[in-house]
Amino acid sequence: MKRLSSNTRTNPYDLFALETALDIREKVGGTVTVLTMGPEHADVMMKDAYTMGADEAVILSDRKFAGSDVLATSYTLAQGIRVLGGADLIICGRQTTDGDTSQVGPAMAEHLGIPHCAWVSEIVDVTEENIQVRQNLVSVTQVSKMNYPCLITVDKDMCVPRLPSYKLSKKTAERPVKILSFDDLPDRDMTRYGLIGSPTSVVRMFAPPVSDSQVYIEGSAEEKAQKILDILVTKKII
Repeated sequence: MKRLSSNTRTNPYDLFALETALDIREKVGGTVTVLTMGPEHADVMMKDAYTMGADEAVILSDRKFAGSDVLATSYTLAQGIRVLGGADLIICGRQTTDGDTSQVGPAMAEHLGIPHCAWVSEIVDVTEENIQVRQNLVSVTQVSKMNYPCLITVDKDMCVPRLPSYKLSKKTAERPVKILSFDDLPDRDMTRYGLIGSPTSVVRMFAPPVSDSQVYIEGSAEEKAQKILDILVTKKII
């Protein structure tokens, strides 16, 4: 689960991520830990995750995290995952309902140095060693296979989130939600967190124009990276 504002309602996209995690647990085992960044009173929302079947819930909460953009938010969440000992599979919702950048999940993977697939529309296969997914990339779909540890962001059409269970709500009523602060994180360099660690700010929000123009790049990872850099330089984007 992602960063919260004062509104402690669960990000709707994250419900699909939680359902995906619970379904995978039923197939190959494991535990499901829900992680978010927000105020301590977000524990109400996190306990809702318990009623759906989550095993553990953790909130990253500290005033030092306030004002975080995508970079600072993803770094904070990645640090939280390190505190928890890492994860075989990290599942994020496609996007939040405030920023709508769809960038936090992939940025977390980059901070953690693990492979990732965004906009996953289907879990094709899952085993104890790897996961195979189908990505919806606007005009094409792509099937990718990754070994653990890895990260995926899931789209809203891939599953139907289960309803909260009354039986689980009674069973987990006293189950605690763990709170982690800035002082619990392994990297306490303040330039990486909150407003200080946020190189961007929102000036305005708008839907980008739709374009059917696409460029397909072939070659090794290094060759692709260089070709992308050349395109961005040519277009004077960087």
